[in-house]
Amino acid sequence: MGKISALSVLLLFFAAMFIVGCAPKYPGVPEKYHAGLDEALQAAGENRVELEMALNEIPDSQKSGMAFLIVNMPQRDLEELSAGFLKANIEYAYKARASFPWTMALPDSVFFNEVLPYASLNEHRDNWREEFFNLFYPYVKDAVDIRAAIDSVNHNIANIVNVEYNTNREKPDQSPFESMKQNMASCSGLSILLTDAFRAVGIPSRIAGTASWHDDRGNHSWNEVLVDGQWYFTEYYPSGLNKSWFLSDAGKADKNNPKYAVWASSFKKTGDPFPLVWDMSIKYVPAVNVTDRYVRLYQEQQKSKVASGELVELEIIMLKNDKCSLVGDDRMAVNVDVFKAEEQVGGGRTSGPTQDLNDFLTLFVDKNATYTFRYTNAKGEIVNVDKTIEEDPLQVRLYMSVEE
Repeated sequence: MGKISALSVLLLFFAAMFIVGCAPKYPGVPEKYHAGLDEALQAAGENRVELEMALNEIPDSQKSGMAFLIVNMPQRDLEELSAGFLKANIEYAYKARASFPWTMALPDSVFFNEVLPYASLNEHRDNWREEFFNLFYPYVKDAVDIRAAIDSVNHNIANIVNVEYNTNREKPDQSPFESMKQNMASCSGLSILLTDAFRAVGIPSRIAGTASWHDDRGNHSWNEVLVDGQWYFTEYYPSGLNKSWFLSDAGKADKNNPKYAVWASSFKKTGDPFPLVWDMSIKYVPAVNVTDRYVRLYQEQQKSKVASGELVELEIIMLKNDKCSLVGDDRMAVNVDVFKAEEQVGGGRTSGPTQDLNDFLTLFVDKNATYTFRYTNAKGEIVNVDKTIEEDPLQVRLYMSVEE
C-alpha cells in the first residue's frame, strides 16, 4: 500500500504540474498581447502590481482593451498609473461602446486606439472619463448617427466645460481638468478637451497638428474624427467637418520634413513621435504622418471653387514702401494673416527679394468681399489693412508697406 500511495502522490504531482503548465499565462487575454505584457510589466517595476490588478479585476470581455493600453503606454504611465484609474477608464469606455450604435460598429482596432485611451499627448493624466460621459451623454443620446453626435458635442462643448482660448493659460499642454479650472487653454489644450469629449461618448477621435506651418508662422493643433472609415478634421470652435481657416496652410505642408508635416496622434506605437513644440525632447507620443490627405483635400477644394467661379485668386506682395517696385530688394518676406470679419480665413509669408519674381503668397478668397490683412510693420506695430476684393481681375495684388 505504501508503494501505491507514493506512486499516486507522484502521479498527482505531475498532473498538477501539467495543469499549471497548460494554464494560460494571462487568462482572458489574446496570446498576441502576451509578449508585450511581459515586457511592459517588467518595465513597470514596483507598479507592476497595480497593472496586474487592473488586468485581472475586470471582465474577460474588457481584457483585450486593457492589454492594449498596458502594452502601448509610455514608461511614465507604466510606473505611475493605478489599477483604480485604469479600471475606471475601461469601465466607462466600454459603457460608451454599449450605449451608442456608432461605437458598437467600430472594429476593435479603432475602438482601442481612438476611443479607449485615457490621454492624447503628454498632458497630466486626469480621470475624466466618467465625468465627461455624464456631461456629454444628454447631448448625443438622441443623435440619429455619428455625424449628428459629432456636431452636437462640437457646438456645445465650450458652454459645457466653460473653457475659451486664451494665451494667458498656465501652459500649452493642459489636461482637461487643468483647463476647466482656469477656464482657458491653448489650441493644444482645447484639442485635448475636445478629443476627450468625443471619446467619452464613443466617437473615435485623435489630435492632429504641425510643429510649424510651411512659412514658419508657428504651430497649431486641432482634432480629427473618424466617420464611416474616413478621417475628417474639426476644431474646438467648429466651422464644419473638413472646413477651417487653416486648411490653406495645412495644404502646403511638407510630408518629407517632420517640422512642416501634419501629424496625427496615436496611442499605439508607430515609430514616429508627435511634435510637442513646448518640449521637443518628449518622444513617447506616437504619431502618423497624414500630410498627404491635407494636401489632397486642399487642392481638391480649391480647384472645385475656382472652377465654379466662387473664388478670386489673390496674390499678396509686401514692399518696403509705396515707392518701391517689384524688382531688386524692394520685396520683403513678412507674415500676413487674413481675416473675413472676425474669422481668420488664411495667411502666409510673402516672398522676399531672393525668391522668383513670379512667386507670390497666393490665397483664394470670395468675390466682392472685404478682407482684413494683418501684419507687423518695421516699428513692431500691428497693422490692419482692409481691402474689398473685386471680381475682376481674378489676380489682385496688394501692396502693403512695412515702413512709413
